[in-house]
Amino acid sequence: MQEVKDFKPTIVAFCCNWCSYAGADLAGSSRLSYPADVKIIRVPCSGRVNPMFILKAFERGADGVIICGCHPGDCHYSTGNYYTRRRLALLYSMLDYMGIERGRTRVEWVSAAEGVKFSTVMNKFVEDIRALGECVKLGDIRCKD
Repeated sequence: MQEVKDFKPTIVAFCCNWCSYAGADLAGSSRLSYPADVKIIRVPCSGRVNPMFILKAFERGADGVIICGCHPGDCHYSTGNYYTRRRLALLYSMLDYMGIERGRTRVEWVSAAEGVKFSTVMNKFVEDIRALGECVKLGDIRCKD
């Protein structure tokens, strides 16, 4: 059994192109650190993240999934982040039913000018996932080393 301090969680971050991805870019260019365990997937809008993408990420070995989008009211596609909120409310109840802890999935609103917030959110999320340990509920044995 590996110790918790040796555990390196795999985090999948779905970031909207216009705000959160630009916030991640600002964090990088400002030399703000966040763990390399965070794998960023750039999407046009947080509203384009299908709940099946999240379930597939868990199946493929992710220990945590975070969706980052524009602040409500600032979405470049007008209502994309409102759809995200509604979809995730339903997804949380499905994940509860499946036995996956609620803390493994999170939604954050990060604008392009908030590089510090992006770094802080990612560091906190990785710390929370590290405390929860490895996610083994949906893991596919074929995706393990």
